Formats: sequence, C-alpha cells, structure tokens
Amino acid sequence: MMTRRKKTGDIVTLVVLILMSVVVILPVLFMVTHSFMSGNELTASYGKILSSSKDDEDDTPIEIDAHLIPREPSLKGYWDVFLATPDYLGKFWLSLGLCAAITAGQTLLACLGGYGFAKFKYPGKNLLFALMVLLMMLPLQVTLVPNYIVLDKLNMIGSYSAIILPGICSAFGVFLLTQTFKSIPDSVLEAARLDGANQFKTLLLVVIPQAKAGIASLVILNFIDTWNMVEQPLVFLKDRLKYPLSIFLSQIKNADLSRAFVCGILAMLPVLLLFLHFKDALMTGIENSALK
Repeated sequence: MMTRRKKTGDIVTLVVLILMSVVVILPVLFMVTHSFMSGNELTASYGKILSSSKDDEDDTPIEIDAHLIPREPSLKGYWDVFLATPDYLGKFWLSLGLCAAITAGQTLLACLGGYGFAKFKYPGKNLLFALMVLLMMLPLQVTLVPNYIVLDKLNMIGSYSAIILPGICSAFGVFLLTQTFKSIPDSVLEAARLDGANQFKTLLLVVIPQAKAGIASLVILNFIDTWNMVEQPLVFLKDRLKYPLSIFLSQIKNADLSRAFVCGILAMLPVLLLFLHFKDALMTGIENSALK
C-alpha cells in the first residue's frame, strides 16, 4: 500500500515538474525560433496586436498566427544586430563592462567587509551588522533619491560612475560573505597565524580559497542583478546614448521585431553561460551561507 502511494506521489511530482519546465522553457524556445523568422512573417503574425489602437468599448477579438517553426527562415535579424547596426553590440559590451566593474568591486569590498564581520571582535559589531541588514532589506526605489542627492553633490550624475559606485557599495555582498566566512573554523585561521601569516595573507591565502563557492554565488547573483538593472540608468544617466542593453531593448520599435528577438538572445547569453558554468558553486555557496 505504501509502495503504491509512493509511486503515485512520484508520478504526480514528475508531472508537476514537467509542467513547470515547459512553462519556463517555452518562452525561451519562442524567442529563439522567432529570431529566425523574417520581418514580414512576424508582422503578419503579430502586427495586429502591436499596431492595435482599439478603445475599451471595442471587444472584437484580435486574431494572431502564433507558431514556433519559421515558415520563412531568415538570418536578417542576426545580420542587422551583428553586422549592419553596431549599436546593439555596442550596448552589449557596455553592459558587460558595467557588470564586470560592479561585480569585481563589490566582490572585493564584500571579502574585506565579510571577513571583518565574521572573524573580528570589536564594539558595536552586531549593531553595524544589523544596520547593514536593514539597508539590504530596503527596496531599491527607496534608496534612489538619497543616492541621487549624494551623487549629485559628487558631480557624478550623468556618468557611469553614478551606477558603478552604488553597485559596489551594496550590502548584500557583505552579508552573504559574512555568513560564508563564519563557516570556516577559527582553528584554520589560527594555524595560518602561527605560520607567520598576517591578516591580509590569511584572508587571501586561507579564507578566500575555502570560500570559493560563496564568492562564486556572489559573482553570479550580483552579475544577474546588475545585468537586468533598469531604474539606476534611467535615474542617474542623462544621455540616452549611454543607456545599457537592458534599457536599449525597450527602445526597439515594433517594426524591428526580428532585431528584438535577436537582441533578447544576446541579452540572455551572458547570464545563461555564467549560470551553467557556476551552477554547482552557486548551490554550494548558498547552502554554506545558510541562505534558505
């Protein structure tokens, strides 16, 4: 009886997982296949939705011709994005540079701050850590105005430093690595000090190598968050030409649907490749940091 119930439960779980996988994979598959459709095919299939100007009183349904397999395969979208129009690739490399700078800076600051919170004792440490956690819990929209005022006083509004500096000083990285460093036994650090290592060498040669999974988790999570940022560029950058790819995608016109799908794939690739390469380290790092 128990075996039959277990098999039934396994079947139900499998069906639910399959349905969830389809829900997640279908939009990605939709984007990939539509990137190989010609502009005429996309316009014929979805043009009525994009160009619709119906008022609320008109309940006439709009017919669309949704299909996954291209009827008129075309590489024009890829030609436009990669060769004909350099703006898209330029925004891609710009976004990649911003993410690399913010991720590297936040990782460095998080290693130093996390080590200080995890392995040092000093007055007010718990209070400072509680304040940092409180800042981490605040929504981004709440901190935009104070950040704008500070950056304006520093004459950084309109430059990429207005995006990089607040990103580097994020509290999440310090919190994550604090929990990760706490899992390292103090006896390991004491052994390093007995061998003559100072605090910097202990951090660099002992703590960081044992916390690679946690640091990898921070790199992935921070890169994804930075790659998808929207509010910061809109508020801190005055020149539209400086917008990263996450903002630039929304400016693609409906007439350039094939370019929109190709740019969507372009925006998805860095995060996907990073996750596939570090997925094991991400899971291990989250487990070690006690984040549930």
